Formats: sequence, structure tokens, C-alpha cells
Amino acid sequence: MFIVTLKYLADLSEVDAALPEHVAWLDQQYADGVFIASGRQVPRVGGLILAISTTREDLDRRLALDPFGHLGLAEHTVIEFAPSRVADGLDQLLP
Repeated sequence: MFIVTLKYLADLSEVDAALPEHVAWLDQQYADGVFIASGRQVPRVGGLILAISTTREDLDRRLALDPFGHLGLAEHTVIEFAPSRVADGLDQLLP
């Protein structure tokens, strides 16, 4: 499992202008079964993504396709972890 944090590098007006492209990219990652949650940080200084069922190399390849990244609007930081315990109903998150 991976936690990806996005840190905005540009004004929110620029981020918002690219949001439709970013959402289309997110939609593809969900359709591929890799992303399981995503959203904005509070306060809105970036975002967060939870990813499963992939390798670090594949995740890096996917992140390189994020419009926010290649437009210079955000940088990604990846943290890998192996959950050892989950709430009832979330067993698919266990390695």
C-alpha cells in the first residue's frame, strides 16, 4: 500500500484550471483498481492518494502522468507501508 501526498507549487487558480485533467487522470487510476481513496488536504495545500495493488515502479510511472505534476503545479511524495491490521470489511488492504 502507498500513501501519496501532493504539495501544491502554484496558486490555487492554476491548480483549479487543471483540475478537469487531473480528475480524468484520477478516474483512470480508479478504473485500473490502483487508487482506493483521494482528496484535498485541509487546509488546501495539496492532496492525498491511497494506492494498492501495484509496485513502486508502476506507481511512479502513473504519477508521472498526473497533469498536476507535469504542469509543475504539484510535487508527489510516496510513502510505502504494509498494513498489519485493518477495520472490519477492509481485509483486501492486507498484504
